[in-house]
Amino acid sequence: MTLLAVTHHNGIRIAEIGFLLAAVAGAVLALGAVTPFGRRMGNFVGGVALAAGSVLLIVAARWGHFG
Repeated sequence: MTLLAVTHHNGIRIAEIGFLLAAVAGAVLALGAVTPFGRRMGNFVGGVALAAGSVLLIVAARWGHFG
């Protein structure tokens, strides 16, 4: 069960990855809004990255002792 434990250090790393995904999502959504051919795919990729980043931040805050 030690492999599944979320320590304080791992919680910080999970939160960092969540924030990184949120930043990538913002960049992809902005790029999708600017380019006409990337609108649909940009919105999809940005939405998925934003959702994944949010889930990671919830996990880090709940079980990783982050914040």
